[in-house]
Amino acid sequence: MIPFHRLLISTAIVFCAGFAAWAAWHYRQSGDVLMLLTALAFAVATIALSYYLRHLRRFLGR
Repeated sequence: MIPFHRLLISTAIVFCAGFAAWAAWHYRQSGDVLMLLTALAFAVATIALSYYLRHLRRFLGR
């Protein structure tokens, strides 16, 4: 079960990082502040998920 959880979290990290990059690129093209906020939110999610994956044993109490 733990390896599958790691796979799901890894997939979420890749998705969040990619979406943050896309939103940042879109912000640079349009200047839309909502895209900047979206990019920042997904960048924070990427960092948080990466931290969670790195310290998964501690979160699971093992």
